[in-house]
Amino acid sequence: MKLDRAFDFLHHQLATRPRADCLAARQGNHWQALSTAEVAASVDRLSLGLIRLGIERGDKVAIAADSSISWTLVDLALQQVGAISVPIYPTATLDDARYILTHAEVKLAFAGSPALTRKLAEALGKFSCPIYGLTDFDDAPSWRQIDALGRDEDRAMLAERRDAIGRDDVFTIIYTSGTTGRAKGVLLSHGNVVSDVLAVDKHCRTLNGSQRALSFLPQSHIFERAGVLYYLYTGTGVYFSSVDGLSSAMQEVKPHTFSAVPRVLEKVYERLHAKEKELSGLQRCIYRRALRLAEHYEPNATPGPLLALQLALAKKLVFSKWRAAMGGELMAINVGSAALQPRLARLFWACGVTVSEGYGMTESSPALTANPFNAKGVRIGSVGVPLDGVEFRLADDGEILVRGPMVMQGYYKEPELTAETLRDGWLHTGDIGVFEHGYLRITDRKKEMFKTSNGKYIAPQVIENKLKESAFIDQIMVVGDGQKFAAALIVPLFAKLKEWCIEQGIAYTSDGEMARNPMVQALIDREVKRFNRYFGHWEHVKKFALLDRPWCVDSGELAPTLKLRRKVIVERCRDEIARLYAPA
Repeated sequence: MKLDRAFDFLHHQLATRPRADCLAARQGNHWQALSTAEVAASVDRLSLGLIRLGIERGDKVAIAADSSISWTLVDLALQQVGAISVPIYPTATLDDARYILTHAEVKLAFAGSPALTRKLAEALGKFSCPIYGLTDFDDAPSWRQIDALGRDEDRAMLAERRDAIGRDDVFTIIYTSGTTGRAKGVLLSHGNVVSDVLAVDKHCRTLNGSQRALSFLPQSHIFERAGVLYYLYTGTGVYFSSVDGLSSAMQEVKPHTFSAVPRVLEKVYERLHAKEKELSGLQRCIYRRALRLAEHYEPNATPGPLLALQLALAKKLVFSKWRAAMGGELMAINVGSAALQPRLARLFWACGVTVSEGYGMTESSPALTANPFNAKGVRIGSVGVPLDGVEFRLADDGEILVRGPMVMQGYYKEPELTAETLRDGWLHTGDIGVFEHGYLRITDRKKEMFKTSNGKYIAPQVIENKLKESAFIDQIMVVGDGQKFAAALIVPLFAKLKEWCIEQGIAYTSDGEMARNPMVQALIDREVKRFNRYFGHWEHVKKFALLDRPWCVDSGELAPTLKLRRKVIVERCRDEIARLYAPA
């Protein structure tokens, strides 16, 4: 069967390895599943309903909702009629939603909740269009009404519309998170996404049609959306959950795989650390030793006799329980979107779960590299090797340039920006990196580099990633553009800090007071100095300010992809930054 369009993956599953649980989600106290045949039939009805609503080829349709079965059904239906989906993060601000809806000139919208319906309606303003709910609520007509519209329609009409869609037709417009300015609409074709999914499958070779995957990241991001298409292609059952419901979902679904951003693994790590303080005596000693072994585990190294014995005991007494808590059948985790702390990768490898960190971007559909899915080939700290069909070049300044069939068509309504980003057929990623024995390592973002008043360039991201290896640092942003030295805004990992305070006999009052406590300040100072030694003297973080609350998406300091919105943070922390550079 020829695979040219994204929706072909569903029909491929139907023809080759149909499942009883093609798509599933929790409904009350049980999981409700749709078979491949039921999914295909529902997608066809929705497609016909959309045609009856007047949706034409090339029309833009917004989707603002958390990932769900209905999100996927509507997405596939839009693809089949040649409409162009415009995903909007549920956490998007009103201003961002207004810009995207207006810029894309949407003709129809889907919302996942009454609050999102009101947000879209307000954002649309005078450019109002019909809004349908992706769940059943009173504030908007349900997507099921579109399904019902298509029940009696002519399926030959759908076949004609579907057959007219080719590889070069636009599949979606995804607006980037806007960490460096106004969001840009990335035009991805069916061929872009299909080629990337096939390249990922050729690289992974881990799924064979009998496994289950959890999906909890937003499909508004191409990382998870392409992941769902990959699961459809490989005949893997997709179980939709949420990050908050991840622990119970893993116990109930017993997944074999899922995709995650580093923050998800960080939360797992924090829970494992918190477990230590619940134990006492010998149990606590055993647990603490196992945790230390996991944090330093080398998957492709042969341990000596003593270390091998220690690892075997840790696996039997501790690691096996961790694995059981994740459902007992988890084989592999795909990690992307931001840099993964090496100790997190090591911990999962230690308990028998493959962690493959990769690299990509919205403009490349997204995956470009990934680590091998075997202990011998993985290189922790790198983002792996190029996927099939991807060509790399490094510019004179170290910028990563990419060419391949997964690279976007361009930016919607931005011909000058498209020409600047796609020069001579190469995608200029804006990332700085190096290849080490064939493995790519990302060192920084080109636009995030800054120069001190001494004329020295500093790449903040590489310093931030290193300092986040500290067990006491949750978030960090390095500053110093035009200043004499680099400094940092640091959000401590308060859960770990609380444990440390108890051990030191320090009364823990509040996060704010602890951030100002001289002993806590001295602790973080020691941590900063410990990691400064990995950098040149001009790159050392000389001063820091401890903040009393984490940066988050809702407050606008993080993009929906959890990347730092540096301009926002600098503006909100201008007083703290000013004090760092105030004369002594």
